[in-house]
Amino acid sequence: MKKINLKGLDLCCYTETLNNGLDIIFVPFPDKSNYFISYATRFGADVTSFTPSDEKKVHKVPDGIAHFLEHKMFEQESGEDPFAYFSKSGTGANASTSYNSTQYICYGTKNFLDNLRYLLQYVNAPYYTDQNVEKEKGIIAEELKMYADLPDTQLDIRLRENIYHVHPRRIDIGGTVEEIYKITKEDLYLCYNNFYSPNNMFLLVVGNFPMDDAMKVIHEELDTRDNLGEAKIAPIKERKSVCKKEDKFTGNIQVPKIGVGLKIAISDLGEYDDLELDLYLTMLTTMLFGSSSTFRERVRSEKLLNNIFTDWDNTEEYKTFMILASTNEPEKLIAEIKQELTHHELDEAMFHRMKKVWIANEVKMADYIDSTVNNIYDDMIRYHKVIPNKVDIIRKMDMKTLEKIVSSIDFHNMSVVTMMPQEEVL
Repeated sequence: MKKINLKGLDLCCYTETLNNGLDIIFVPFPDKSNYFISYATRFGADVTSFTPSDEKKVHKVPDGIAHFLEHKMFEQESGEDPFAYFSKSGTGANASTSYNSTQYICYGTKNFLDNLRYLLQYVNAPYYTDQNVEKEKGIIAEELKMYADLPDTQLDIRLRENIYHVHPRRIDIGGTVEEIYKITKEDLYLCYNNFYSPNNMFLLVVGNFPMDDAMKVIHEELDTRDNLGEAKIAPIKERKSVCKKEDKFTGNIQVPKIGVGLKIAISDLGEYDDLELDLYLTMLTTMLFGSSSTFRERVRSEKLLNNIFTDWDNTEEYKTFMILASTNEPEKLIAEIKQELTHHELDEAMFHRMKKVWIANEVKMADYIDSTVNNIYDDMIRYHKVIPNKVDIIRKMDMKTLEKIVSSIDFHNMSVVTMMPQEEVL
């Protein structure tokens, strides 16, 4: 395996790529007692149309199929429940689907080699029948209905619908009830065979575990898996403008909620490394809306803010900054957010202070297994590699580059959604 020192973090990782294309990443924590395993594919809710590597035909699959497939991986032909298997040794297990990935995890302190082997075996053994697919539709439909009743989910989806014209990001990761009922076992096998191919997957193991023995298990279980080629994902022709600038709706809430989405075309920003661009854009929004920003101080002193959540949504062509907040005075808070976005003043002293805070956080998080897993997992999905010098890249960030990037952003290309209590008259 190739050893990679994670500079400035007192950590190292070991990587290897199998002949079939599967990437393996080990991060040892010899002073810890636990381990965490993530077996992941770069297949998520964004993929709705694709052409298999051995075909010319474009296949359109129902929305939510990645999430549906994740559910069905826990149904084995033997009848054994993977959750029950892991729980016998006190091992935690789960899975999750995002817009751009799906991962299957287990974590614990015991039975590492057995659990590693079992995780690889069950994820590599799909079992779909007409009967178990039909049964799952009802289960997932109820799950979707339950989440659809949550105000925060309603606000998030409504904002996405107003930001994106046609991109799958405008739809919930789980899809819709109507689309779920279209899924067949043939659809599931089609997606599995094209996106659960080793060359589209990686295995991340972090914690205290025997590396040589782990590699032996991995080779035994995965060397025989074939590289099935790379499916071509159909391009999405998403327009630069937001779909709808303003929208209002009512919900079962007592305090109004707002959502603001700033949509940025990557092509407008110039030629930058993906990580570098992500860091500068995150720096911008942290300076404007972070916990120590003047905006936070101002809106709290004016009692305009109950709570706030901010995040970046990244697609191939767009970066979207999303703000979700709860407030008793939605119009005033929206005005403050717009003012901050369109008439911002960047303070160089804050810029350098934030760099130091970021570096300190990177060093601090490197002492925790779960934080290390999250960081490397995100890097493998976003950049398809481990970033060994993130601390150095942060340290070299400069104010002039930030200002240049900021000058290329259309801060008026935003969508604003307001969710009001049902008794309110719009």
